Amino acid sequence: MSEMGAGVDQAHEGKGSELLEVRGLTKIFGALKACDAIDLSIGKGEIHALLGENGAGKSTLVKMLFGALEPAAGDIRWKGKPVSIQSPGEARRLGIGMVFQHFSLFEALTAAENIMLSLDDNTPILQVAERARDLSKAYGLPLDPFAHVGDLSVGERQRIEIIRCLLQKPDLIILDEPTSVLTPQEADKLFETLETLRDEGKSILYISHRLEEVKRLCDRATVLRHGRVVSHCDPRQETAASLARMMVGDDVDAVRRTGSVDTGGEALLEITALKRPAANPFAMPLRGISLSVRAGEVMGIAGVAGNGQGELFEALSGEVLQEQAGAIRIRGRDAGRTGISGRRLLGAAFVPEERLGHGAAPQMRLSENLFLSRHITDAGALVGALGTVRSGALAKAASRIVKIMDVRKSGEDPEASALSGGNLQKFIIGRELDRQPAVMVVNQPTWGVDAGAAARIRQALIDLARSGSAVLVISQDLDELFEICDSVAVMHDGRLSAPMPIGEASFEKIGLLMGGAEPERPESAETA
Repeated sequence: MSEMGAGVDQAHEGKGSELLEVRGLTKIFGALKACDAIDLSIGKGEIHALLGENGAGKSTLVKMLFGALEPAAGDIRWKGKPVSIQSPGEARRLGIGMVFQHFSLFEALTAAENIMLSLDDNTPILQVAERARDLSKAYGLPLDPFAHVGDLSVGERQRIEIIRCLLQKPDLIILDEPTSVLTPQEADKLFETLETLRDEGKSILYISHRLEEVKRLCDRATVLRHGRVVSHCDPRQETAASLARMMVGDDVDAVRRTGSVDTGGEALLEITALKRPAANPFAMPLRGISLSVRAGEVMGIAGVAGNGQGELFEALSGEVLQEQAGAIRIRGRDAGRTGISGRRLLGAAFVPEERLGHGAAPQMRLSENLFLSRHITDAGALVGALGTVRSGALAKAASRIVKIMDVRKSGEDPEASALSGGNLQKFIIGRELDRQPAVMVVNQPTWGVDAGAAARIRQALIDLARSGSAVLVISQDLDELFEICDSVAVMHDGRLSAPMPIGEASFEKIGLLMGGAEPERPESAETA
């Protein structure tokens, strides 16, 4: 802990207003100390940030606070009294609520029905709906309790989670990456709500990789690295760079978007009047999408989750084929009726949003996952004359990717599930970059990834484009898109706006389009 950080924490402790105190909290998985003697205090009426790289111990810590994991050692004091939190139900009864990054809602049920399922009593559904509506008005979180979840945007679903949490009357609310699915306008409204809760004496433990919003919102911060507390500080007195330095233990390299795009360059990825019906009642149809990505260009697609980005990725990757072969063209070749392997042979590479299970097979080793994605395109290098795997060449390629992308791992060739989310993401993106593809399509490249890993991934995507490839980045992180993209378009309700040069874009303009303002679309999309 830095001297400054220690002073901040000691000054707060002197007030005697702690709601939650943690001393020496430890959790061990095999030989790994996920949390190593963590000390933390959260005051009444405080928004407290919990920061750290992927694998730093944040998730393990909050799971112990919420009763989902049992600590191996250490003490938890709640309102000055020692407690043992054995389950999430017990945590809620104490007054600890949590809104997870990945929502746990039943899409076929209404908002009120989802809320009712989480309550311990047998409150009638109409009364639950009334209480939910009253709370939504009080905290500026508009909500129709009788709307089916499957019909709601991701921002509206998050409101359900927050209202559900507030109905349990918590004194401490744990929020995990709460703005990752929101438009800038929705995020501003959430901040107002959190500040209102703080003014009412509620406490909030706030987990986020977005350091500028931590500086804006949070009163104090605890920084974890490799399972240990390395600093307590006032984030308002820090810079985003200094907070990132505490998290990773070194300076994080700034991303450099160098060079200019040749607007007359060859269109390597072309999408023309792409249509796709909804695959199920809760999916989004694609409504005549047209777009070109040129050599040397990073094109961004912004949008709130659930507006067709996943369906677009499936169409581009070849997981779902199109009726018209010319709806998608890769390097001048019709590819709409070509599967994933065929599109890879045309020089394309794809990184899906879900890394574990979609981007990598969890129980297979890194080298085996590499072989799965490269056995067609690199058959000569990786497969012998009799169909045997050239294990030496495979190990060498995997080692090269690990080194270039700085993948942190526990063994020589571990299973994919053994890596932290950020390190697995670095490996999956590195696996595709290693081929030097002519076209690269990436969905949520740095989702839940710490500052150091995010900078490395973003720079690698820029460098690939500047080497002459076309890069399409689908992301909900506007900071990311403004940092790496040359142009950006917005998806809403299965439609795509006209691309906007990044120099002409603003958070307000993009946020309005994300929220449903009528976009300007290319003529080919209108006529479709």
